[in-house]
Amino acid sequence: MFDLAEELKNLPEDPGVYIMHDADGTIIYVGKAKILKNRVRQYFQKNSNHTPKVRAMVSNIAYFEYIVTDSETEALALECNLIKKHRPKYNILLKDDKHYPYIKVTINEPYPRIMKVRKLQKDGAKYYGPYVSGITLKNTMELLNKLFKPPSCHRKFPEDIRKGRPCLNYHINNCFAPCTGRVSKEEYRQVYFNICRFLDGNHKELVSELTEQMNKASREMKYEKAADLRDKIRAIHDIEEQQKVINTDKQDNRDFIALARDGGVAFCEVFFVRRGKVIGRESYKIDNTVHNSDEEVLTDFVKQFYQDSEFIPEEILTEYEIEDCNAISEWLRGMKNRKVTITTPKRGEKHHMIEMVKKNAGIALGNYKIRVMKEREKNTLLDSMQELLRLPKRPYRIEAYDISNIQGSDNVGAMAVFENGKSAKRKYRLFKIKSFEGADDYAAMREVIYRRFRHALQEEEDIETGAMAKNEAKFLPLPDLILLDGGKGHLGVITELMEMMDSDVPVFGMVKNDRHRTRGLISEAGEIELNQSSPVFKLITNIQDEVHNAAITYHRKLHGKIDSELDKIDGIGEKRRKALLTTFKTIDKIKEATIDELMNVKEMDRKSAQSVYDYFRRIG
Repeated sequence: MFDLAEELKNLPEDPGVYIMHDADGTIIYVGKAKILKNRVRQYFQKNSNHTPKVRAMVSNIAYFEYIVTDSETEALALECNLIKKHRPKYNILLKDDKHYPYIKVTINEPYPRIMKVRKLQKDGAKYYGPYVSGITLKNTMELLNKLFKPPSCHRKFPEDIRKGRPCLNYHINNCFAPCTGRVSKEEYRQVYFNICRFLDGNHKELVSELTEQMNKASREMKYEKAADLRDKIRAIHDIEEQQKVINTDKQDNRDFIALARDGGVAFCEVFFVRRGKVIGRESYKIDNTVHNSDEEVLTDFVKQFYQDSEFIPEEILTEYEIEDCNAISEWLRGMKNRKVTITTPKRGEKHHMIEMVKKNAGIALGNYKIRVMKEREKNTLLDSMQELLRLPKRPYRIEAYDISNIQGSDNVGAMAVFENGKSAKRKYRLFKIKSFEGADDYAAMREVIYRRFRHALQEEEDIETGAMAKNEAKFLPLPDLILLDGGKGHLGVITELMEMMDSDVPVFGMVKNDRHRTRGLISEAGEIELNQSSPVFKLITNIQDEVHNAAITYHRKLHGKIDSELDKIDGIGEKRRKALLTTFKTIDKIKEATIDELMNVKEMDRKSAQSVYDYFRRIG
C-alpha cells in the first residue's frame, strides 16, 4: 500500500526525476526537479494555486516514484528520455516524429549513398531533418540530384563498377556514372562530402572549393568538366540569393523559435540559419498545452526538439524566456561539446526575425485549423451516411466496384477506395476476369469481389505467420461499406456471395437514371431516396464516377494493346480488326485460330487470314 504522507516525508533534497502513476500503473506525468522534496510536495499542498490541468493530474495520481541524479543537467536528460519513451498523458508533447523523414548520407561507408529514411540511428551516417513537410524533402532531394548528380540506381559500389553499360541518367547528364570506372574512389567520396556541406549550409567553403576545381579543369583544358562546375556554382549562388541574409558581419549558426497557440494546440516554428542565411524552416505541432504558459510550452519544445537533433547551433533564440535556461544550455553543451546559448531578443534585427517566425507559426496554426474543419465536415458527412443507410458503424473505408467490357470481350473489373470521404487512388485495384468469356456482368462482379476477399484472407494469414509485414498488405483492411455500380440484380448476386463467405460488410447498389447519371442507392428492401443537393448524394455520385472511370480506363488500356497488336499486321484495318474481336472476343483466341476459322469472319479473305496466322506464329 502506497502511503502518500510517508513517501512525501522521505523525499530527498537532491536533484532528480519524479514519475507519477495512475491506479493502473500507467505513467501519467514525468518531471525533473533541482530539489525533489520541494518540487513533488508542491503538487499535494491544498492551498497551492494549481492550474486545472495540474488539479486533474493530481486527482489521478495513485503513487509516484523518483530517481535521484547527481545534477540538474542529468535530471533534465533523464526526464527527456522518459517522456519520449512513455509519452505521458499530462506532459506537453511534441508530435511524435517517428514518421518524419530524414535525408541520410552514408558518409561512413567507403562508397556513400544518399537516401530518404524514417528512423534516425547511431550508425556513423549523417542525418538531416526531420522534414515535417514531404514537399520540402522532395524539393531538397531534387536540388541535390540537380547539383551533384549522385547515382539513383540500385547498383552497388565498388562491386558493380564496369559491369554493364551506364543507364539513361548518364547519357542525359543526370549522373556522374561511377559505374563506368572513370571516377576514382576519392572523387566519388568528394561528391558526397560536398552534399553534406551543402545540407549543412556551408555554401561559402563549397563554392570556394568548386571554383578552385573549375579553374584547375580549365587550365588542364577539361572544358566539359569546368562548365559543369561553373553551373553548380551558379546554382548555389541562385539559392543564396533566395535566402534571407540575417547578419552579414557574423556568419553564425542560429535557430529562431516562435509560438502560435489556440486552445490546447500549439505550433512551434523553427527557422534554421546557417552561416547567416535561412536555409530552411519547419512547423511542429504540440499537443496538450491548454493549461500551460507560453514559457512552459517553449521550454518543453526546446528540450524535446534538441534531444535527438543531429545538429545543435551555437545560439538558440526564442520568443519567450524559457525555464531552466542555464540547465538546458549546459545539457546541450554536454551533448555537442561546445557552448550553446539560449536567448530571448527584445529589440533589433534578431527581434524582428522572431516576429517573422511567429507570423509563420500563426500561418501554420491557421492551416491546421482549416484542415480540422474540413475533417469535421467529412465526419459529419459519414455520420449522415451511417444514419441514412443504418450502418453498424461510420463508413470510414468505402469500396466501390464496376465492370467494363465491349460486347462481352476483355472483361475487367475495378475497385475504387474512399477513406474518410476522400478517394485513395493508390489503393484502387484492377482485375482481369479469368473465370469465363463473354458478357456476364453478374459473374464478373462476383469473381472480382471473391478474389478481393480471398486476397485479404491470404494476407491476414501471411501477417499472422510473419510472412508479410502489416504495411505491405494491399487488400487490408476490409471495407466498412461496399457499393456496386448496378441495380438489384448485382445486389442479389453479391449479397448471396457475402453470405457464403460469412462476411457482414453492408452492400448497396448505385443505380443510374435514363441519362446514365447517379440516381441513388438500392438495398434488398428497395431504393433509398436521396436528396440530390445533399452532401451524401454528392459523395455517392463522386464514388460512382470514380469507379466507372477506373474500369473504363483500364479496359481501354488493355483493349488498346490488342488493337495496336492487330494494327501491326499487313492487310488488317479498322473493319477487320473490329470483326476479329467481335468474333473471337479475345486476342488469345485470335492467336489460336486456324486459317479456315479466320476466313469464316465476314470481313476476312484468305490473304488477310494468312497474314494474321503467319504473324502470330512468327512472334510466338
